[in-house]
Amino acid sequence: MTPAKFVATMGGVGLVRPAPGTWGSALVLPLVLLGPAACLGLALLLTLAGYWAVRQVLADDRQADPGWVVIDEGAGQLLVLAALPSEATGWGVVLAFLLFRAFDVYKIGPVGWADRRHGAFGVMLDDLVAGAMGAVVILLLRVFWPEVPI
Repeated sequence: MTPAKFVATMGGVGLVRPAPGTWGSALVLPLVLLGPAACLGLALLLTLAGYWAVRQVLADDRQADPGWVVIDEGAGQLLVLAALPSEATGWGVVLAFLLFRAFDVYKIGPVGWADRRHGAFGVMLDDLVAGAMGAVVILLLRVFWPEVPI
């Protein structure tokens, strides 16, 4: 496996079947224990590494978005986790996971638009938009319904 494919699959997790994107999202969930700032920083790191890796693995086919590329799911999921409080509950992590997967799978609103972009930028963008939308939902819940334990 090339270094770029290793990064794009997050160490081979993208090769797990079924539902490699779900496995890629789940892989980063324990990182919530590091806190919001770390999750945000790691999302940036995965975005940069993912952009590099996807450019390498898609060198011949800029239209593709292979299912085994899951570093984009990792980056997007980390954005939602960054919106959780430092003392996030298990329910908060589950909610963050479900929100991200719903926005990503169903390509709701701007996620669908981003999904139609091509190349490495497009591969990464739809999951980052899904992560941002999930983070907004979490932040709105924290502001308008603070008694909910997330």
